[in-house]
Amino acid sequence: MGALVAAFSASCARIWTILVRALDMGLVNRQPERQLQITAPRAALSRSSILLDMCERVFVMTMLGSFIYRMLLHYSLTANIADVLLVISESLTVVFIMLRKPSATLSRRPTDWILALSGSATPLLVAPSSVHPIALPAIIFAIMVVGLFIQISAKIVLGRSFGMVAANRGVKVAGPYRFVRHPMYLGYEIGHVGFLLAMPTLTNAALYTLGLSIQIMRIFREEDVLKRDPAYRAFAGRVHYRLLPGVF
Repeated sequence: MGALVAAFSASCARIWTILVRALDMGLVNRQPERQLQITAPRAALSRSSILLDMCERVFVMTMLGSFIYRMLLHYSLTANIADVLLVISESLTVVFIMLRKPSATLSRRPTDWILALSGSATPLLVAPSSVHPIALPAIIFAIMVVGLFIQISAKIVLGRSFGMVAANRGVKVAGPYRFVRHPMYLGYEIGHVGFLLAMPTLTNAALYTLGLSIQIMRIFREEDVLKRDPAYRAFAGRVHYRLLPGVF
């Protein structure tokens, strides 16, 4: 079984590489004069970069639509504020994804896409539950609001440079980026802790644990891309911790 999975993964990676190259060749083979006129304002963007950017947006909207429906349906039955806070937290991703600008440095590596999409999708698979919370509602509310505040502040600093798949959309050093290099992920994880305290099922715990593991791998892959930029290397030299001050 392991050999079959490895062979399937290798085949998918090969197909992905061929598809990306074919898309780029489709742009290169056009008439040179027309190509220069079309791409002059955005010379660094290829056809495949734009298409992959659109795929990322469609994926996010599809996953989030199902997630919002499940959460709001549960809220209509229980009036649990944790549902609403989590919906707000996750929905902001779509807003910033739709507003962001495409990046010519968007990674085409299958591994980066698998980590980005699975890392974003896994937390959206959690399910609302009627089990008794393991913390006081006020504590749960405070934890989720803190997480929401951190990730919103990080997204405001990122602005239109926000994205899911590894790319250099500009180095940001203000606000929460003065304390950790990936404050948005920190905000997500704090919010997830709050939701898990409110709805502590084994399924939710497993999904959030898996999601955190993927996010850590995702951070390393993103930094492989970003550290090609001297500005990011200087930033990493000043801000030593990636996710949690004093720990990681």
